[in-house]
Amino acid sequence: MATVELLFSALPEHVRTARLVAAAVARRAGVDEAVLDEVRLAVGEACTRAVGLHMSHGLHTPVRVSLIEDEKKFSIEVGDDAPHRRFSLPGGTLGASAAPSANGAGGGKGGGPGGGLVEAEGALLPGARDEIPEPVAEEDEGDGEMGLAVISGLVDDVEVTTDEHGGVIRMSWPTIEPVLP
Repeated sequence: MATVELLFSALPEHVRTARLVAAAVARRAGVDEAVLDEVRLAVGEACTRAVGLHMSHGLHTPVRVSLIEDEKKFSIEVGDDAPHRRFSLPGGTLGASAAPSANGAGGGKGGGPGGGLVEAEGALLPGARDEIPEPVAEEDEGDGEMGLAVISGLVDDVEVTTDEHGGVIRMSWPTIEPVLP
């Protein structure tokens, strides 16, 4: 299992770099060329969300990106250190589970295809693309769920885990076997 770890300051201009690195490592890991644009977009959304959360909470810790190559899949984990509140995302497509994760973060209920609501800890913000995001009022937090909805539309295997110490978006894609001559 090969792993590439990337830490970057929570600034919008670094999201592009994370996208490019993720696409290059995904290509080397054997992710189908037709899926690489989805990898780039999903990583961009996840990193933009993490940058926005860090900036809105005044955090100076780096955003964490882990690119993990397993035998038959390629995974990306994007982590933030922002405290999260509860939210629900309809549809049940994010793949979070009700079981607590290793760090004690609760997942959700009804995860999986057609499973009702996915619940996780999280205060979401609109993405910070090229500007510093303004603090989001509680009634506007629903707008920030759009990034997770975009990710769940791009990636079949997504898991979101969050707690009061931060969150992780874990995304996976299958790899193809290299064709040997």
